[in-house]
Amino acid sequence: MLNSALAHLRTLRPAIDAQAHCDGPCGVYDPASARIAAEAAVSMTKKILALTPPAASDAGAMAAYLNTLSRYVAIKEEQAHLAKTELLVLWTDYFKPVHLAAYPDLHTTIWNATKLCSSVKVEVSAMHAQELMDAMKEIHVIFWATKGRDVAWYTAS
Repeated sequence: MLNSALAHLRTLRPAIDAQAHCDGPCGVYDPASARIAAEAAVSMTKKILALTPPAASDAGAMAAYLNTLSRYVAIKEEQAHLAKTELLVLWTDYFKPVHLAAYPDLHTTIWNATKLCSSVKVEVSAMHAQELMDAMKEIHVIFWATKGRDVAWYTAS
């Protein structure tokens, strides 16, 4: 009974076909979320490298140091993973064959950036952190060029 009522309703009010070239409506993709996550991971890398371990004999100071260190590491790993996820969404959902024709190194650029996310996640390397931000800038420029826009690159730090 319910099925026939729904079928009758569909004949009175048929659904409209919608078309999209990507998973979400146009305008929802933006490399800024990847940049913000990468920048947070870079910030944590810098904070980890700036930490000075206390004397092992000072149990309270050592506990505070280890607590801070573990929090920085957890945030660094979480944000590096988030940056990688955001890049993969751009790569698999936004970029299309027409973009690859215009930017033949796009696959390699994003693949290398995701590998840098992994490096920043598992290492404490200022060099890899900076390389990640450089890759994010390159992807930012390519992304906005595919939309015919010149959006300035900026970072919070």
